[in-house]
Amino acid sequence: MSTIILYGITVLLLIISFFADKSKTKKALKKAFKSFENILPQFLGVMVLVGILLSVFDANFISKIIGNKSGWYGTIISAVVGAITLIPGFVAFPTAAMLLEGGAGYMQIGAFISSLMMVGVVTMPLEISYFGKKLAFTRNILAFMFSFVVAYIIHLVVF
Repeated sequence: MSTIILYGITVLLLIISFFADKSKTKKALKKAFKSFENILPQFLGVMVLVGILLSVFDANFISKIIGNKSGWYGTIISAVVGAITLIPGFVAFPTAAMLLEGGAGYMQIGAFISSLMMVGVVTMPLEISYFGKKLAFTRNILAFMFSFVVAYIIHLVVF
């Protein structure tokens, strides 16, 4: 229901914007469509990959590996996978929702998303070139540890 309300508000504001300044609104819509075109290949690629993985691995398997009952073992797996994966945020959140529907636990998904967003194993060489080895490693290690803090807080809130 809230999604419908948000879409309604968005359409209403778009109509107001259109009547206020047609050229700016058209320009903004063109930019938005261009951004969407640029994002779409990455988004579809990850969604197809996750869809294939969810079809190969049933909910029972996902539950065993990163479900609620997997505990800290599943949280560690999720955090490590998140740390070494390079997925943009706009793809990560729908992916997390798909994993939750597939049987993953909230604590494990919290660790996955937070390490995915904050830890950059793949981007480490670039980060080292800008900030130096010590700062890059320190930041990534602290971010990785913080992903467990996030997971624990989610565990406290959910359970």
